[in-house]
Amino acid sequence: MNVITVEGLSFKYRRAERHSLRDISFSVKKGELVGIIGPSGSGKSTLCLTLNGIIPNSIKGEFRGTVIIRDPRTGEEFNTRETPVPRLSTVVGLVLQNPESQLFNMTVEEEIAFGLENLGLERNEVLRRLRWALEVTGLKGLEREFPPNLSGGQQQRLAIAAVLAMEPAIIVLDEPTSQLDPVGRKEVLGLVSLLNREHGITVVLVEHHTDYILRYADRVLVMADGSIVMEGKPAEIAEEAEELRKLGVKLPPVLEISHELRKRQLLDRVVLTPEEFPSRIGHRAR
Repeated sequence: MNVITVEGLSFKYRRAERHSLRDISFSVKKGELVGIIGPSGSGKSTLCLTLNGIIPNSIKGEFRGTVIIRDPRTGEEFNTRETPVPRLSTVVGLVLQNPESQLFNMTVEEEIAFGLENLGLERNEVLRRLRWALEVTGLKGLEREFPPNLSGGQQQRLAIAAVLAMEPAIIVLDEPTSQLDPVGRKEVLGLVSLLNREHGITVVLVEHHTDYILRYADRVLVMADGSIVMEGKPAEIAEEAEELRKLGVKLPPVLEISHELRKRQLLDRVVLTPEEFPSRIGHRAR
């Protein structure tokens, strides 16, 4: 079942000279983790904003094409152009690069409960969702903390918790680790994997750390100049290292080394993780 279907999508911001998105079409199946990579300015963040209706409902511009969201729990379909953002937020959650832009309450629990209270839920249901979001994001025990006092990784996990409490079927994350140190990055990406693999949440992840995308994504979209220029499984995308370099995509060291070893005929194919190196190199050496 496709839970996201994008067809012929183009968008140009008001007063902009060029389109940020150009004739984009793709779909996302229920339960997939789809990674989006590409150089800065390729349209990745703009695409994220179209998936929960912020574009074109809140951010105006020249919008063409369709974005259809299907709630896998009910089968109900929503055209993002015709559906209010608050309604879409119960199906598609959006997490931005900078958690501070999404956090504005005085305590962790108030931050998570804010959206729920706006839905008009009963107190018992608010508390149930609050406890679950705290538990799954590893923030239990920090309920009374002032969000700016949290570490970067904790702040981003709080932003995710606030989205999770809305119980969306799909979560879109726009470079959630771009401002985090390695510890915070590991925390957030570990949580994203948990939500996808163990809780069945469909994930669309924009991430400049291509090593994670190539290791964990089910499919990868490569964007450049507002268009999708490549699409495929991680192993297929990894084969296109030369083209990725030309596009300005930074390749992870494991992929660079892998390609070099294959040139020297020490590997029979490109590998995506360090764990694959020893047995394969040893096998070829014998």
